[in-house]
Amino acid sequence: MRMGLKLCTAAFAAAMAMSSSALAEDVKLPDVLAWTAYNTGTTGYNQSVAIGKALKDKYGVDIRVIPGKNDISRMEPLRSGKVQFVANGAGTFYASEGVFEFANPNWGPQRVQVLISSTADAGLNVATTVESGIKQLKDLKGKPVAVVRGAPAVTIAMKAYLAFADLTFDDVEVVEYGGYNAAWQGLETGQVVAAFGSTVTGPAKKIEASPRGIYWLPTPADDKEGWERLQKVAPYIVPHNVTLGTGNITKETPMEGGAYPYPILITQNDQDPDLVYSMVKAIFTNYDSYKDALPAMKGWALERQTFKWAVPYHAAAVKFWKDEGIWTDEMEEHNNMLLKRQDILADAWATMKGKDLEGDAYQAEWMKVRAAALEAAGMDPTFR
Repeated sequence: MRMGLKLCTAAFAAAMAMSSSALAEDVKLPDVLAWTAYNTGTTGYNQSVAIGKALKDKYGVDIRVIPGKNDISRMEPLRSGKVQFVANGAGTFYASEGVFEFANPNWGPQRVQVLISSTADAGLNVATTVESGIKQLKDLKGKPVAVVRGAPAVTIAMKAYLAFADLTFDDVEVVEYGGYNAAWQGLETGQVVAAFGSTVTGPAKKIEASPRGIYWLPTPADDKEGWERLQKVAPYIVPHNVTLGTGNITKETPMEGGAYPYPILITQNDQDPDLVYSMVKAIFTNYDSYKDALPAMKGWALERQTFKWAVPYHAAAVKFWKDEGIWTDEMEEHNNMLLKRQDILADAWATMKGKDLEGDAYQAEWMKVRAAALEAAGMDPTFR
């Protein structure tokens, strides 16, 4: 599965030329909307709040941003209809694929779909403290590192970055926390020496200001073998020149690291198409109103969009991007492939009903069924 292709220059120019025509259709939003996002203080939460303020100023809509400590706590309100959207991360991919925390009878593959996303100058990498003296990922061998229970996006990212250094969880001391902020508190207090997150996340800024200091661990793009190992674990993470961060990362001292779109605004496939269309339009057309709220907000700009990622776009979002003159035939082909993938996974999941299995046995059987179904369709299972 190939991911990470951004908007081409020609499409960007065409969109700018046609932008006035897109304003003909009014944005129609209810008085109150709800999103879930990452914990308070994280860049995902802060960006959601900034967008909410801009849209309240323009349309009078009250967007309530509800923090969730892990992927399950963010996704459950969406599934139950308590929120309309989620400002999520890589957990979107795991939910769509029905793997890790979603590989159980209560979940399975979810038909989550994208509206718009952000890819800023920040990175999504592993940090340690200056105090630790650790400078490379390989130096984590034998050391305690943080993972988050119920948050495969964080846990698998840590596993992937360890793989870059040819390490596994067996080579380190894995310390499990109940939430993202708790994991970073572990780094702050010295319980662990490494945590994964955004280079501009709130907890990292707190550690930067502490006596321990913050230090981000690089993943040089020219280390092809390292990146091959990393992407076998997390294919959605790509090399990224990180110029926005804390500690050792500044515009003047960039770091070769990794990233993926974050936050990614998602919803269910059966969400009201008029609401989806208005939501993405409101965010897109009001970019100038919130772009300076935080340094990372520039990631929402048109030229920063990733239209060929690992999860499909919602049909109403596709309509909007088509109306803007942005959506290409290549994007359509890729999106249709991802929609077909969701169909295949849903059909495979249906065959699991009635199987008298529990716990690890259920998950193991599902992973076999899932892989077989995708391979039969000529698709890479990615996870087994």
